[in-house]
Amino acid sequence: MSRSILIKGTIMLTVASLLSKILGSIFRIPLQNIAGDEVLGIFSLVYPVYMVALILSVAGIPTAISKLIAEERALDPNANIRPIYLTASILALSFGVISFTFIYVFSSPIAYALGGPTSRLSLIIVATTLLIAPYMAVYRGFFQGFGDMGPTAISQVIEQFIRVGLILVLAYVLVSRGLSNEKIAGYIMIGSVAGALASFLFLRVKFARSPLKPVSNSSYSLATFSHVGKKILKVSIPIAVGSITMALVNFIDSLTIPFGLRSIGVDGASDIHYLYGIYGRGLALVQIATVFATSIVLPLIPLLTEKLVNHDRNGMRTTIEKAFYMANLIAWPAALGLLALTLPMNVGLFSDLEGSTMLAIIGFSSVFTSLTVLGTGILQGMNLANQAAYIILIGIVVKTFSNIFLVHLFGLNGAAISTLVVYIFLFIVNMIFIYRNIPFSFWHGWQIVKMIVASLSMAIIIGAPTLFFQVAEWPRLQAVLYVMGAILVGAVIYFGMLFVWNVIDRENVKKHVQKGG
Repeated sequence: MSRSILIKGTIMLTVASLLSKILGSIFRIPLQNIAGDEVLGIFSLVYPVYMVALILSVAGIPTAISKLIAEERALDPNANIRPIYLTASILALSFGVISFTFIYVFSSPIAYALGGPTSRLSLIIVATTLLIAPYMAVYRGFFQGFGDMGPTAISQVIEQFIRVGLILVLAYVLVSRGLSNEKIAGYIMIGSVAGALASFLFLRVKFARSPLKPVSNSSYSLATFSHVGKKILKVSIPIAVGSITMALVNFIDSLTIPFGLRSIGVDGASDIHYLYGIYGRGLALVQIATVFATSIVLPLIPLLTEKLVNHDRNGMRTTIEKAFYMANLIAWPAALGLLALTLPMNVGLFSDLEGSTMLAIIGFSSVFTSLTVLGTGILQGMNLANQAAYIILIGIVVKTFSNIFLVHLFGLNGAAISTLVVYIFLFIVNMIFIYRNIPFSFWHGWQIVKMIVASLSMAIIIGAPTLFFQVAEWPRLQAVLYVMGAILVGAVIYFGMLFVWNVIDRENVKKHVQKGG
């Protein structure tokens, strides 16, 4: 396959992943507007449990089988890849059934840990997706093994559009019919099942019609399953743990924040779900802010691996520095912008100022969330997936205890502080491990320091006026218009300062302007 086709496929997959992540993050805002904070709270509590189960069920299998198929074809273009496909399918189906069964059998105690029995219906319905999604992921990995990223990209977009669209439509219909929050939160999870099923059907039809479909007259035995299965799991498990960072942090939040709230006297399931819905506002904004960093990771891993195989340490260093440069260029203004615009954003998007302090802390933490996701991806690309997994597991332990301690002291604000602390910790440890293997310049010739100063200056200018007005009394439209105007003004200030300080190459800008003219 030509390099241009591979690059085109990678770009397609990156764009599809970016679009899917944006849809998967931003829909929480209209969901809260339609169904309220309690439904958003149940959704935000339950979904991380499903995501952890899904990631563990899929277990990095798409990446593993794509890697194994590519290796087999590199050695022999006519290699028999049917055992890889069959073994991956059996593993995925088994993991999916086991995960669904576990959640279903223990749904009552899990629901209690998530705030109360009103979350049980949501948990069971969304867990049904585990019977479909792992097997669907096998098809994605199969096509990627042949360098065909198109089916994966299209299926991601199909899944997310149907999932998000159905969730919002169901929420509107169920609220208009006056159903309880428990039933609304439960039935909207059907959107996740429908999205996964639509994606699976698309991939299945594509696979059935594909000339790449593996055909072999050789027998498939238990010994073959054992041999190939070990190879798949050896590659996939560290990748799965490395991919689970944000899902695990959200999962720990789902378990420990309700526990912490009970410790300060919040007993009712409805009250816990309502408060977690307030916390869910911050989660929605952080996911939107971190989309760019996560989109960088996808093409970065194979690029770093390629340079590692070619022993190109200078190329790896340059790639790492550019990746951090791009991430910092967007992450700092996004985080400090969220912090500065907390009040009007809360009113404009969610209709009131509930949880504004928590929202400000969570918003600021998004810069370290982005850099942590990127750092984990770099470690995976450097074949240090095991180390990345260990770092994440240590971070999860820190998150667990800091949540319990800080929520008891500061309520929801404590959970936000815990998130900030943990991502700073993960970011620093990731940097240490990366630097030990490939010494690089994180500050990129002090340009990143200039980005931080420019972001801070921009944030002060667009945020200071909100401290002198009664933002709580603003109509939502006024708040939204202020936020939109502030974003435009902030962008001009930020990029203007970077241009003056030559952080953005002025010569390249001139060339583009001249070409445009």
